Amino acid sequence: MSRKAPAASHLSETTMPDTPASPPDPRTGQPDPRLDREEFERRYRIAFVDPAFDTQREAIERITSIAWDAYREVRKAPQTHPAGPGFHDPDYALSDEWRAARDAIEAAEARQRQPDTPDRILLVCASPRSEHTCPGEMSKTWRLLEAARDAASEAGASCDVLELNRLASEYSRTIHPCKACVSTAMPLCHWPCSCYPNHGLGQHHDWMNDIYPRWAEAHGVMILTPVHWNQATSPLKLMMDRLVCADGGNPDPTSTAGKDAARAKRIELEGWDYPQHLAGRAFSILVHGDSEGTQAVRHALADWLRGMGLVDAGALSQVDRYIGYFAPYATSHDALDADQGMLEESRNAARALVERIRQLRAGQHEAGLQLQMPRQK
Repeated sequence: MSRKAPAASHLSETTMPDTPASPPDPRTGQPDPRLDREEFERRYRIAFVDPAFDTQREAIERITSIAWDAYREVRKAPQTHPAGPGFHDPDYALSDEWRAARDAIEAAEARQRQPDTPDRILLVCASPRSEHTCPGEMSKTWRLLEAARDAASEAGASCDVLELNRLASEYSRTIHPCKACVSTAMPLCHWPCSCYPNHGLGQHHDWMNDIYPRWAEAHGVMILTPVHWNQATSPLKLMMDRLVCADGGNPDPTSTAGKDAARAKRIELEGWDYPQHLAGRAFSILVHGDSEGTQAVRHALADWLRGMGLVDAGALSQVDRYIGYFAPYATSHDALDADQGMLEESRNAARALVERIRQLRAGQHEAGLQLQMPRQK
């Protein structure tokens, strides 16, 4: 299904015609975000504002001091081992957490390639809304996802449901923002992302290390989302941005000595092949709104997925509709109840996705898949 990236250095045989004599120096000059100890400790102690912690203030002060040392010494990945065979620099101190994420992805890719496994669909509920937190009511996106899941299951597919609403409703569930390493140089963006966790900065519990294998194991992905201010939702956009490493990302952090920007620029300018780690999987999309923006969001999502090398599942697989158009929010679930056609459209998008998955797994690929792209990026 997915196009496997070459195992070596990812350098192409030809050099770009406009390669400069030497790579440009990384540009610097933005304000320094480093905190002094007083401000760091003030922020760190906010996690313990509950009076229930009062009996442990001395212990908290000791922990705060340890955290300050980790921050001051920039201990991003405190647990490492030599990278070992198969890496550009086998002696490089590779993060244990990154290695675990990489191993999980490779195991998922192996399962995905097995021909005798059920068709596997990743269903993404992209609404942040949930009855288990402030809104006090389930999202319409969830109801549409349930319809899609039932249809896909009836068609014989196995469904993995990714609830992005858990970023807002579950303890310590986090997707950290993309740091845009790719805009410095593509090889600086590692697959999977190596920017997190960053223990020195307190950037823990990065959910993406669990999400990457779920994308890798899927034969197809269906994204269901509402429109927020003419855009994709915040949780969906966080996941989208962090998937940039799947489109051209570097599977060997030792080749750039971690985050050595100058080295990454040199590697890219010598020739980079932009491996698409999720290419060949099928996709479908359902976007709903109440007043505007559904078509624009659907187009943006489709362009993003196609850009990563995923394959659309045909006309019925992409749906954009309004529920309760300019009607009160309070009755929007009633409006969905009355629109059984939309629930059936969600089911059809899932059915079309299952059909496309089976075509792809049987060896039927879309036209032009083997053609060389003249403009890589």
